Amino acid sequence: MALHIREAVPADFDSLWPILHAVFRAAQTYALAPDMTRDEAYTLWCETPLATFVAEGEGEIIGTYYLKKNAAGPGDHVCNCGYIVAAEARGRGVAGAMCEHSQQIARTHGFKAMQFNSVVSTNEGAVRLWQKLGFDIVGTLPRAYRHTSLGFVDAYVMYKWLG
Repeated sequence: MALHIREAVPADFDSLWPILHAVFRAAQTYALAPDMTRDEAYTLWCETPLATFVAEGEGEIIGTYYLKKNAAGPGDHVCNCGYIVAAEARGRGVAGAMCEHSQQIARTHGFKAMQFNSVVSTNEGAVRLWQKLGFDIVGTLPRAYRHTSLGFVDAYVMYKWLG
């Protein structure tokens, strides 16, 4: 599958919303309100970040990520990203490609590091992928995530120096 990653435009949100909504509603990987409205999701995913990108495969949007500052002032050299892949496209390398792309974009914006603030420990595929791509678990937040089927589980802070 050929994958094309590009900056999102407002018209993309019609395709993004069902992907985002399914993940938010499941409440298994993102610490966001499961009943988030479309307008709230648009603001969070498309207006608040520095940039938002979509991944297209076979002419359809199958993934997305955002890039934003993780902190202000003396911490503004560290960025944060969030990635979501459509259920039907998981396991096909989309998340890895988006993460590699985001690191390149982060460097062009002058960021020196990338931090993921809350990687749910039970999201084992994501944890493995981020570690494979050079991220370290630098902290464990005990029982910081209320998983819909597993109850309270740990969340990780993951970090990579981009140099």
